[in-house]
Amino acid sequence: MRTSSTGGEQVFLDTLPKNFLARVEQYGDRKTAMRKKEYGIWREYTWADSFRRVKAFCLGLVSLGLEKGDKVCIIGDNDPEFYWAELAIQSAGGTTIGIFTDSIPTEIEYIVNHSDAVFVVAHDQEQCDKLLEIRDRVPNIKHVIYWDARGLWGYDDPWLMAFEEVEALGHEYEKVHPDYYDELVAQGSGDDTAIFSYTSGTTGLPKGAMIAHRNFIGYMQNMTEVETWFDTDDYLSFSPLAWITEQAMGLTGHVVNGIVIDFIESPETIRENIREIAPHSLLFSSRLWESMVSQVQMRISDTSLINRFLYRVFMPIGYKVADMRFEEHKLTLLWRLLYALGEIALFKPLRDQLGLSRIRFAYTSGAALSPDAVRFFRAIGVKLKNLYGSTEGIVHTLHRDDDLKFTSVGKPPPGMEIKIAENGEILVKGPSVFMGYYKDPEKTAETIIDGWFHTGDAGYIDEDGHLIYLDRVKDLLELAGGGRFSPQYIEGRLKFSPYIRDVMAIGGADKAYVTTIIIIDFDNVGRWAEKQGIAYTTLVDLSQKPEVYGLIRADVEWVNKTLPPAARVRKFALLHKEFDPDEAELTRTRKLRRTFMEDRYEQMIDSMYSDGRDVRVQAEVKYRDGRMGVVETAVRIMTLEETGTT
Repeated sequence: MRTSSTGGEQVFLDTLPKNFLARVEQYGDRKTAMRKKEYGIWREYTWADSFRRVKAFCLGLVSLGLEKGDKVCIIGDNDPEFYWAELAIQSAGGTTIGIFTDSIPTEIEYIVNHSDAVFVVAHDQEQCDKLLEIRDRVPNIKHVIYWDARGLWGYDDPWLMAFEEVEALGHEYEKVHPDYYDELVAQGSGDDTAIFSYTSGTTGLPKGAMIAHRNFIGYMQNMTEVETWFDTDDYLSFSPLAWITEQAMGLTGHVVNGIVIDFIESPETIRENIREIAPHSLLFSSRLWESMVSQVQMRISDTSLINRFLYRVFMPIGYKVADMRFEEHKLTLLWRLLYALGEIALFKPLRDQLGLSRIRFAYTSGAALSPDAVRFFRAIGVKLKNLYGSTEGIVHTLHRDDDLKFTSVGKPPPGMEIKIAENGEILVKGPSVFMGYYKDPEKTAETIIDGWFHTGDAGYIDEDGHLIYLDRVKDLLELAGGGRFSPQYIEGRLKFSPYIRDVMAIGGADKAYVTTIIIIDFDNVGRWAEKQGIAYTTLVDLSQKPEVYGLIRADVEWVNKTLPPAARVRKFALLHKEFDPDEAELTRTRKLRRTFMEDRYEQMIDSMYSDGRDVRVQAEVKYRDGRMGVVETAVRIMTLEETGTT
């Protein structure tokens, strides 16, 4: 237990519906539970409103034949009806399965049949049409129940039912069984399966991870040891509810902590809606956070002269203060005063424009977020934090307050344990670890051993207790000395640098250490060189300047600090040209053709694994006046040692 936002001891009940009923009893009609913007107006629902909808829908499903242990799929955008349907199904002892809205009919067919679902709750005409297309191939589905009737008025098919029709059945059922809903909820257990969350299926058919109520409650107990939510907090529900993280942060946070859930009108209105809501907590993908940074950077060039001046003056101060906090330096009075001025002149107005004026918890999960984006938000006063987790374990680690490292995914919350296996695999144990895969006991036995979930991810724990995520274990390469490294991790981290355009990391069973071939970003390095007074003519000329090697060396050394000694880059060369899809060096999606590249640059690679200091190459160059030519040049090889560089 912990102290709740109302001052008493917070009790964590063992199922989501039990916690929901506790919030209904606590707040009733006195407090808003949800908001949804419809037709330009924010419509509010109290906890009592939600209770009436959940109970009616639950009993309506029961009257249609839903039994304890049955499964129901839900496919649709984030809406109050999604929450109501899920809580109603779980109240009856059922299990919900969220399906991503962009799933094609064959993908829906697989999940519906594999999960043994008996109903599908669908958002709108688009989703109903997909289900009608596969109707003959999903024989267990008794009804498809839709909550948005637009476009469906002309459909005359008893297989389709409106959400309100099911609720009407529930009202009739309640007249005969007045206390049955409460009895159903009371029969629930923390060991009951709350949801199936299907994996992405990148290595085969999607697997249905069985998540118990106790997994969600255990997750929230862990998180409340790190963060404090208040029942006055607004949470913007935008990430798909088919994603385990949104289920944990949104729905679980709602019923356990009483936070208010806000639903936008449409994806197209998110920027307007988020500013109107000004949420206290927010979960976005890295793509959306980076889009917000780009939005600011584009708009600042079109704003007034005074705003551009304030941005140029105070953003460097914000970055400096953020960096000092990262490095745990105590802020001097001067820096506190400068930042306070920046707060008034720039940071507060900027947060307001972004809809982040009240933000306390800003999270990103999924793909790695660039350090520049993290620094930007930290500079303007938004403590953006990275979450690392999985379908099978919800949240494994997270960053806390200013204890942030760009290269790490944070530390485990209290209650979660992390350890690294001999092969470098990240193992996780804790109350949020799932029960297993539906209909796949063999895979379950391979994945959960002695209570430890084997993530399939590779990483290590640094001296400060932060977890460094590297790659999938299967994608690691082994070196001649037995050490292992992740080419994708090294390449990805180096490309965070504004001065690096492309990278190829090299190593293998016949190589004793890691090397890299790096392509500089000609425009950014060119601007840097001009500011430093360094003259150059072409990419070939610029790439081989000793000062440029020094610039890139700093980035390589920064990445090396995040790697175990055996995986660190020992040598690198700055290539005289860019990697080119037309020369078969890259695919059209800019993925490296590694085997081809290793053959093409064999002489350069051999030099990096010998005592060579450079390698002679012929390069085609384009001069500024448009003339083309071929020059012979020496591509330098820089060696990095623990004691220095040569």
